[in-house]
Amino acid sequence: MDKKAKNITSEEEDESIGATADDIIESTRDFILKELSRQLKGYALEDFVADLLRAMGYRTIVSPHGGDSGIDITAYKDELPPRILVQVKSQDGDIKEATIQSLKGAMREGDYGLFVTLSNYTQNARKYLNSTPIIRGINGTELVDLILKYYEELSDKYQKMIPLKRVYIPVREEE
Repeated sequence: MDKKAKNITSEEEDESIGATADDIIESTRDFILKELSRQLKGYALEDFVADLLRAMGYRTIVSPHGGDSGIDITAYKDELPPRILVQVKSQDGDIKEATIQSLKGAMREGDYGLFVTLSNYTQNARKYLNSTPIIRGINGTELVDLILKYYEELSDKYQKMIPLKRVYIPVREEE
């Protein structure tokens, strides 16, 4: 081995490790989103979101398919109000403001709303969500964050659908 190869600095090693870790994380996130998009369309995504909410500690009731007035899931933290009305969209295009307004139209006083999509929100839809604090919007990226956080509490069915293994990877020391 020549002298130059031996003199790799600690900083260069940290950058290499950090880049590899970032690649692994990004690859995992992409895998999860692609599997959701590929395997969960329509009602199947509603069932998955209900399971994720259960993993997060909510009681959930999935609405009968069809004729749900735009409400796909009703969730409660416990036996008492408030209730959270959830609308789930698996469409590929970005969600428009009017679609979120239909969720608000189904809500009663004291309700909270949750809108979940695998895609994203248009600029106007994001403005509407920001000006309507009783409705929270979750896009595909945020959904993946929640899946990673609550993965071990998901039902076996969904853990088999999105097979992940916990590993530890070196990361750069934060400055």
